[in-house]
Amino acid sequence: MQVPSLSISRRTRKTPFSRRVQEAGVKAYTVYNHMLLPTVFESVEEDYKHLKSKVQIWDVSCERQVELWGPDAGRLAQMLTPRDLSDMALNRCYYTPMVDETGGMLNDPVTTKLAEDKYWVSVADSDLLFWIKGLAHAFRLEVDVDEPDVSPFAIQGPKAEDLVARVFGERIRSIRFFHYDYVEFEGQRMVLARSGYSKQGGFELYVDGSKWGEPVWDAFMDAGADMDVRAGCPNLIERIEGQLLSYGNDMTRNNTPHECGLGKFCQTQQAIGCVGRDALLRVAVEGPVRQIRSVAIDGDPVPPCDELWPIIGGGRQVGTISSAAYSPDFRTNVAIGMVRMTHWDDGTKVQVDTPHGMRSATVWETPFSNQGG
Repeated sequence: MQVPSLSISRRTRKTPFSRRVQEAGVKAYTVYNHMLLPTVFESVEEDYKHLKSKVQIWDVSCERQVELWGPDAGRLAQMLTPRDLSDMALNRCYYTPMVDETGGMLNDPVTTKLAEDKYWVSVADSDLLFWIKGLAHAFRLEVDVDEPDVSPFAIQGPKAEDLVARVFGERIRSIRFFHYDYVEFEGQRMVLARSGYSKQGGFELYVDGSKWGEPVWDAFMDAGADMDVRAGCPNLIERIEGQLLSYGNDMTRNNTPHECGLGKFCQTQQAIGCVGRDALLRVAVEGPVRQIRSVAIDGDPVPPCDELWPIIGGGRQVGTISSAAYSPDFRTNVAIGMVRMTHWDDGTKVQVDTPHGMRSATVWETPFSNQGG
């Protein structure tokens, strides 16, 4: 069966790196925040092996920034999330589940505090800009909400730190996880954070100004030539192994942060002003009845998971699989699923109704990447 192609227009926006991505031989894209996001270069499996052993540069411009700037920026930032931002320092990046008035997940961005009156919210795949602008208007806040010309560029893999040090100097090694510092590229000041959508370690450079996209790309490719640096992208297998959730796939507005295993990022009692605070306080007391788990699915490689697969336990449905792929390192199909509390304990045996038939499976409380490979 022929795979349909993606029709690209101005609505599917290119990025400051798009020409370099095409020259690098990108084989597939998805659309993320109305922008092109590469998904395959060599193959999902080959990209996976390279990411876990070498270093890659990623065009993740689709992680658009929503900028909050003004006297009420801090108040607005706290309205969005049950994570307490009151003690957030200027050099910090916080993973921040963001919720609506019911406590349902709207996004799971990284929030960066640039000044007491300025924040960047680096969003996952949902139109969070409109929600934030609506809150600012409804509450008559003194704050500008906009999308600046800032495009994240990720450097990921075991050799990422060495590569970044070649470009920006040895001092970048002192940047701690989910902290940032400023670096200069040809006189342009940019934010460099130790973060990224993989478990292999690395950094994200917030490229400030589209004109710098290709020069930044070329600088990293030149600096890493002897390190086998390659163009890459978030990898399906590696993110499932690390239980890195994908908004729209593994969680939606129908899920609370607690159901998504993100309760540790919710200090709801202290998050005064969060619009979903009252709803989440009730959830925190009662606890979720279902929660995200890693699931190992037995047998041959499963097909792509483009719809929810039922998880069966005791003759009834007890959850759904939302992401799945075959892992060469773990030699099994790795998956992420939302599982009811009756079957979410470590080692629980279940079945999964895949497009290739019913498969035996095992529920795991921790990500595969925490279990050794």
